[in-house]
Amino acid sequence: MTSSSTVPRARKIKRRAPRGFLKRALKLRKPHLRLETNGDLLIHLNCLLFIHRLAEESRINACETKCGIIKKEHILAAAKVILKKSRG
Repeated sequence: MTSSSTVPRARKIKRRAPRGFLKRALKLRKPHLRLETNGDLLIHLNCLLFIHRLAEESRINACETKCGIIKKEHILAAAKVILKKSRG
C-alpha cells in the first residue's frame, strides 16, 4: 500500500463539562444552595438530556407537519409536552 491510500487515525476528542462556568452560574442564581462535590455535573447532565429530548420531540413535530426545517413552533410545542411529562 502506498502512503497516500492510508487513512489517518482519528484524534481523541476531549469532551468535558465547563465546571467553572456551571459553579459560577449556580452561585449567582442560587447563592444559598449547597451542592455535593459533583452536583454541578448532575445538573449539566440533566440539561443535556433535556436538550436531547427537546431535539427529538421537535424533529417528530416537524415530520408530522411535513416540514423539512425545525421551526420555533415545533420547539415550543415540544417544550410544552416535555415539561408536562416531567411534572408527572
